[in-house]
Amino acid sequence: MTPKSSVAFVAILAVIATASPAHAANKEHQQLMADLRMLQEQSQLLQNLIGTVTDALKAVNTRLDQQAETNRRSFADQKLVIDNLTSDVRVIREKLDDNNVRIGSLTQEVDSLRQSMQQLSVRPAGTPDPDGAAGVSTPAPGGGSPGGGPPAGPAVGVSPQKLLETAKSDYSIGQYDLAIIGFSEYIRSFPKSDMADDAQVNICNAYYQDAKYQQAVDACDLAIRLYPTGDKLPEAYYRKGLALSQLKDVNAARAMWEELVKRFPNSQEATLAAQGLERLKRP
Repeated sequence: MTPKSSVAFVAILAVIATASPAHAANKEHQQLMADLRMLQEQSQLLQNLIGTVTDALKAVNTRLDQQAETNRRSFADQKLVIDNLTSDVRVIREKLDDNNVRIGSLTQEVDSLRQSMQQLSVRPAGTPDPDGAAGVSTPAPGGGSPGGGPPAGPAVGVSPQKLLETAKSDYSIGQYDLAIIGFSEYIRSFPKSDMADDAQVNICNAYYQDAKYQQAVDACDLAIRLYPTGDKLPEAYYRKGLALSQLKDVNAARAMWEELVKRFPNSQEATLAAQGLERLKRP
């Protein structure tokens, strides 16, 4: 090989050696570009998927809002219906209570008429009077029946409400003896009435107002024993304590008021009893 050919061969080798790394770098660059395009396509696909999911979430949120609004309206309508039903039930209950009161009053009227009819059917014929008139009996002194027996029952046709109102009227004008007679007659004639405990406590009040404190204590005791579930029970306890304090029985009055405060702490009489206990503590 001539020197010139050797130089040419070396030059060719040098060119080949130089071209081989360039070709490899070009292939690596092409591979990177292909990977980059793939990543871009995947990124675009992910963006499209995210957009689709976002739209789906918006649709779901819209449906949830619509459903919530529908539920809210439904609940509001149900609440309105329930309120209307509650109001109707309250009106019905009030009417039932009113009817019960009327039925109770009518029952008392019927009992009064029945007792009056029984009294008429068993009443004996009167003895002749000094003028020879038959069938007329002479009333005993003091308003009793002839022969000193117990007082006669209420007059024929007298309603229990009228009898009770008459007794209350006598009490209000200070005719305590007449009031006690009226209340006692009401209890005797209508012992199962809802107002019987009221009448008994009113007897206690009448005795107390008439300064007959021992009789007031006895009347209140009777109210407490006979009507343990009556609505006038706190007043009976309080009034008995007052009568005992007037009788200078401080320990008994204190015990009565303490029992009242313990059993009926939310009643008005309990407040008055607490005030009475404070007064008893003072020297």
